[in-house]
Amino acid sequence: MTDVKSVKSARRQHHWRRDLVELAALFTAVAVADAIANTIVHGPDGPYLLAVSAVVLIATAAFHTWWARRHSHAPPAGGGGPAPAAPPPDRPAAASSDDAGRSEPADTVLWRMRTTVRDEPGSLGALCTALAHLRADILTLQTHPLARGTVDEFLLRAPASLQAAQLTREIAAAGGSSTWIERADTHDLVDTPTRVLGLATRTALDAAELPLALRQLLGRCTIHSLPAVSLTGRPTGATAPIEGALEDGDTVMRLRDPNGGAITVERPYLPFTPTEFARARALVELDARLGPRIPRSQDVLTLPEGNEITVRRADRSDLAAARAMHDRCSERTLGLRYHGPVGDADRYLNHLLSPRFGRTLAVETASGRLVALGHLLWDGDETEVALLVEDDWQRRGIGSELLSRLVGLGAEAGCESVYAVTQSSNTGMVAAMRGLRLPLDYQIEEGTLVITARLSPAHAHRPGATERTEEQKQQARTAPLTTDRTARSHRGER
Repeated sequence: MTDVKSVKSARRQHHWRRDLVELAALFTAVAVADAIANTIVHGPDGPYLLAVSAVVLIATAAFHTWWARRHSHAPPAGGGGPAPAAPPPDRPAAASSDDAGRSEPADTVLWRMRTTVRDEPGSLGALCTALAHLRADILTLQTHPLARGTVDEFLLRAPASLQAAQLTREIAAAGGSSTWIERADTHDLVDTPTRVLGLATRTALDAAELPLALRQLLGRCTIHSLPAVSLTGRPTGATAPIEGALEDGDTVMRLRDPNGGAITVERPYLPFTPTEFARARALVELDARLGPRIPRSQDVLTLPEGNEITVRRADRSDLAAARAMHDRCSERTLGLRYHGPVGDADRYLNHLLSPRFGRTLAVETASGRLVALGHLLWDGDETEVALLVEDDWQRRGIGSELLSRLVGLGAEAGCESVYAVTQSSNTGMVAAMRGLRLPLDYQIEEGTLVITARLSPAHAHRPGATERTEEQKQQARTAPLTTDRTARSHRGER
């Protein structure tokens, strides 16, 4: 409304000098036209002069039409004229030489960038202007308010020739500080609300997904699950406030584990923001309200001799059945599994069956007797697999079936490799690992054989696996929990 009023008022501002000039120009034009008419009518060459004038007028009009068509798409020289009308959707506009030079480059890469700016008007605009000069397209933007300033997190599509150092320098010149940048991929194109809802769904369906969901939510970080009581029955002192806490310059997040103890998340290279802390705490609270749970899907298989077995997920509710299976196993079988005498099996099994430390598959007979356990245990950036099959059910393919399924679970969780700690005399485990048909590495650590298998994405789609949605498979790029491999191998705390 203000612009309309100003235009109208401008049109009403006439001056008597301009009216006088227009009137003088009108009289001059009439006088010139009368003089030309008298010359043509009364002069001896009047008709020829009229014909020449007509030819000149036609030529001038033709030249003007040709020049206007040729330069119809050129921008106005003064820059003050009205903007050209937009072309219809079905007819692309002709690109000028300037537009051709600014076309989107063919090779682009994705970047995730986080920087801190002052909380004042124009700070975000300065960052956007700097990114525009670098021809970087902003795909998503998140803001994390702080006590002083604001953390802006961008997902960018930039030319492949743009280096991270150059991008950091330009952002610093535009007012950004503490800038962090890393390469991204297409999985990061999922908007934040959709990703958080997907992680909440995974956590609600399976308690073992909580550590993995935290890893997916917070990016590259190390997650420790610290029990309240050690395997020897002594209190560990691991605890956290009910509301959680940020420590060590906001690079360590400590949350209370609903199962007892604490969950710590460390990210030394990038401090956590209050927004990230609130999201992580919400996931933990959701897990606490839902209580213990695992997917109840199961597969019924037929062994070569005709016996039917059921493969399903197991948790701490299977502790009594697992303890009974241990009592039926021979000392040699238990020794190969735990690399020495086994004492206080209840405590070890309580640890192994907890979803905080991995996933467990159980094998039951038709009568409901538990005859085998397979564990997928989080160990830093690697993952350990461990098997225990009752003596009377060995060498029937049960171990190979469990191992194949555990490897598939590891691949779906985004693990790059799995390893098995055993003895060289355990020919059954060695044969099962070789049966995976994966690249294997063998290493001897103080008389213990460690076999590492490098995974490929194809193993996430193994036959008989528990199906997951495509969204869950894309989001399962997680790093497992951190434990100590050597200590567990010699204590049997696996």
